[in-house]
Amino acid sequence: MELAILLAAGNSLILAGLLFIYAKIAVRTKATYSIGLAIFAFLLLLQNLVTIFSYAFMAPFFGAGALPYLFGMGALEFGSLLVLIKTAL
Repeated sequence: MELAILLAAGNSLILAGLLFIYAKIAVRTKATYSIGLAIFAFLLLLQNLVTIFSYAFMAPFFGAGALPYLFGMGALEFGSLLVLIKTAL
């Protein structure tokens, strides 16, 4: 569970960076695509913060069999966000 929390925290950091990049572009260009990307990054950041909260405070309710899947979902999202931030830079 701790690894899943760390992955969600890493995802949140990457998403905060993406939100900053997209918001900066949106303010500079006023492009609706960049505004949409900023909104998407913000909502995904909120989802990851709720995920951290739920993993940290509701861990006793998750069965041991679910832990590899929670970790796997976080790892896949982390990899996807790394690709996304690489293309944004």
